Amino acid sequence: MDLQPLYTAVLEGDLNTAKTITSQALAEGTDPQVLLSQYMIPAMDEVGRRFEANEYFVPELLIAARAMKGALEILRPKLVESGAKPVGKVVIGTVRGDLHDIGKNLVAAMLEGGGFEVIDLGVDVSPEKFVEAVKDKGAQIIAMSALLTTTMPGMRATVEAVEQAGLKGAVKVMVGGAPVTQRYADEIGADGFSDNASGAVRVARELVGTGK
Repeated sequence: MDLQPLYTAVLEGDLNTAKTITSQALAEGTDPQVLLSQYMIPAMDEVGRRFEANEYFVPELLIAARAMKGALEILRPKLVESGAKPVGKVVIGTVRGDLHDIGKNLVAAMLEGGGFEVIDLGVDVSPEKFVEAVKDKGAQIIAMSALLTTTMPGMRATVEAVEQAGLKGAVKVMVGGAPVTQRYADEIGADGFSDNASGAVRVARELVGTGK
């Protein structure tokens, strides 16, 4: 079957079509990895490119991510069965004291769209919880978000907790959120920074060594 409509459905945020084509393709015996790596991830990469070029805005990003997520839910069991490995595992959360999750959810969705397995810890996440999740899940990346300047110290505390747990080097830390800057990321010893969701995917790929 022609799978190009799957690419278009994800790109345009057409959830029902994305799910229908994914189900049909799997029923016809299409390799789930082909659907993911040749159609769905490239579509989300194009979504990211359009966002950075100001052709797409947050609403378009959200509906594309929703379509990707819907198709992924159908695909994931098949990917697991076939032994396909994600690009990497990311533990993501908004730092302690901060209850904002829109930006974090968007980054989580874009990372999933980029082929990562995402463990979302939600909001108000303590440094200990980040470290614990890394150990439990074998994640290579911690992604932290903060929307308030008053909660940004939670990022520094988490970087320190990673060091104290002896995980420095084994896990990379990336940060983002409205008040966060590259300078702050450097200051606290974070490995990566992005000021938008599509950039976060690029940073994460670089951190796990599959950068493009």
